[in-house]
Amino acid sequence: MALVPSPQWLDTGDNAWQLAAATFVGLQSIPGLVVLYGGVVKKKWAINSAFMAMYAFASVLVVWILFDYNMAFGHAWLSIFGQTFLGVPGPATSAAYITGQAIVPEAASGMPSMAFPMATLIYFQFVFAAITVIILAGSVLGRMNFTAWMIFCPVWMTVVYTVGAFSLWGGGWLASNFSVADFSGGYVIHLAAGTSGFVAAWVIGPRIQADRDSFPPNSLLVTLVGAGILWIGWNGFNGGDPYFANADAGAAVLNTNLATAVALLVWTIMDKMSYGKPSVIGAVNGMIAGLVAITPGAGYVDGWGAILIGIVAGIIPWLSMNKFQKLPFMQKVDDTLSVFSTHGIAGLCGGLMVGIVANGDMLQYIGTDKEAPGISVTGLLYGDPGIQLWHQVIGAVFIIIYNAILTYIILKVIGFIVPLRMDEATLKVGDDAVHGETAYAIGTEGD
Repeated sequence: MALVPSPQWLDTGDNAWQLAAATFVGLQSIPGLVVLYGGVVKKKWAINSAFMAMYAFASVLVVWILFDYNMAFGHAWLSIFGQTFLGVPGPATSAAYITGQAIVPEAASGMPSMAFPMATLIYFQFVFAAITVIILAGSVLGRMNFTAWMIFCPVWMTVVYTVGAFSLWGGGWLASNFSVADFSGGYVIHLAAGTSGFVAAWVIGPRIQADRDSFPPNSLLVTLVGAGILWIGWNGFNGGDPYFANADAGAAVLNTNLATAVALLVWTIMDKMSYGKPSVIGAVNGMIAGLVAITPGAGYVDGWGAILIGIVAGIIPWLSMNKFQKLPFMQKVDDTLSVFSTHGIAGLCGGLMVGIVANGDMLQYIGTDKEAPGISVTGLLYGDPGIQLWHQVIGAVFIIIYNAILTYIILKVIGFIVPLRMDEATLKVGDDAVHGETAYAIGTEGD
């Protein structure tokens, strides 16, 4: 009997790229954000912050396989007033399922047939899901009870993330009824994390005053290593979302790096003009804001669009972090790493910019009909009368409201089970009190 390595529907190039892209995105979390969080926080919180990220990655994968993947990308299940919000929960484990041809059943009519197996798609979407709750963690570093975090990660993923993912990517109501465009997660991931993180920071309460007054990074070089992994890992983040190793994937990668470079430069200039010195932490924040802002439109905009998005990402999130978040009423919420600005505001800006600078000539999929060039998105500057921009607003409003309400409810319920924050004695000591371990063993037997 003659054997073949794969079924006829599988394209080895597409499968190889999707697996590589997924691995790049996984590296953004492990070790990217693990290292970035471990380096950017005060020394006494390095282990706790890094471990929060690593735990989230592991816990999300388990619930993702058991039921969350199909809730986000499976057959329609929860429908309210004729609008579908969620897929049917169920395991993604059988041999036939994970080796069969990948498909997003409720969105299949809007894309070509995928040329890789379900296992590839499930893992690719998992790394997106995992990094969302890890980003959220940046808002509550330095005080959230680790036991509460252990409960929060899988619950938030199941109750909150899956609804946004299905509504926008799984063929749910925002995609099917309003054609809201989110190429790679500006809304599903970053606006969601920024909103939920801000609410979590408010509900859990602030760090102790000593940490709020002085919170220097324990290692800027380690922080930069994490930032670099995050930047280059974003090639998979945006480059993998056409689901094919096509021309649009290449354009998305190029646009991602261009917008990020521009945002970093603009943020650095803003720091220099305002504070007299270019800040390394500021450059990292500008880099993150650029990566986030280009994400919802990476494959929908041309080079000029990417540059404009980079400029916006370098200015508006900077103003949000350095001016708005420092207003007295905003200071009542202790958002440790300013996730509200670098992810929430940047994601919102990028999502709205899709409705302005998306170029209809940037084809995600090429059409074969005589009068149909393919699948694309068109913004105001290229002839759209404002409908797409309005739809982008609708998508943003839903993500903000849903994430804020459900995150509040989840935390309040968890608060009845375990304390949401560490006690004052633990907060004064940090890692050694929480985990019995410290990041640096200088001056001890481990030296």
